[in-house]
Amino acid sequence: MADYTDTQLGRETSYSDQYDASLLGPIPRSKARDATAEATAFTGVDVWTAFEISWLNNDGLPQVAIGEFIFPCTSDAIIESKSFKLYLNSFNQSHFPSMQALSDVMRADLSVASGSTVDVILYQIGEYNGLKPIAEPDAICLDQRPVATDVYEPDAGFLQADDQVEADETLCSHLLRTNCPVTDQPDWASVYISYRGAQIDRDGLLKYLVSFRQHQDFHEQCVEKIFGDIMARCKPCELSVYARYMRRGGLDINPYRSTLFKMPPNYRQVRQ
Repeated sequence: MADYTDTQLGRETSYSDQYDASLLGPIPRSKARDATAEATAFTGVDVWTAFEISWLNNDGLPQVAIGEFIFPCTSDAIIESKSFKLYLNSFNQSHFPSMQALSDVMRADLSVASGSTVDVILYQIGEYNGLKPIAEPDAICLDQRPVATDVYEPDAGFLQADDQVEADETLCSHLLRTNCPVTDQPDWASVYISYRGAQIDRDGLLKYLVSFRQHQDFHEQCVEKIFGDIMARCKPCELSVYARYMRRGGLDINPYRSTLFKMPPNYRQVRQ
């Protein structure tokens, strides 16, 4: 496992309420990507949602917003989540003349830290509520299948596909649990797997996803591992893996990896 002792995670923290871009802690993607992910061709993004953004306007009146931050998976680095939280907190007592001015600063800082252009969209509360309703994609849920398992570390051996049956479907599970590689705190997610090709064995896929239950890694790397293992074992013609992780510290992280060049739908899953 990669060494993350140089990050903010697990450390006692003093919180700054004055804008400070130096709080952002980038982690090179290459530090955590394994050989499978490095060798697998995919495109995609990491969509972060921040629910605790506040600053002061020029009259000193607090303002609040909900933010979406879209990082391309080709960026040099991910942003360590605690450092992102500290960075957002640093705006709390800082003055900005408008939400657009704040957005411009965030876009510049995050693009520099990650090594790629980051899209930043800030929403008024009422605006976000109207644009981002709670929704569930049209998918076949695997969670009630009568399977038994006692494997809780990733095992790609569960993955199988039937070359005699063609499928074009979206499968999902709400049972994905992974763990922070530094603090071992649990991270809960719903994962959606859309593919076209030889039909994937559903019992095996469910057991495979459950096998991440004690696995330690960042959200982005977990999704890349799932994508890479399915590609290697089942060889679909098309594949997209989208995990909607639950909020922690006012942030949710939603990695999407795909063979298709398109943006994922950015709905709110019911647990988010």
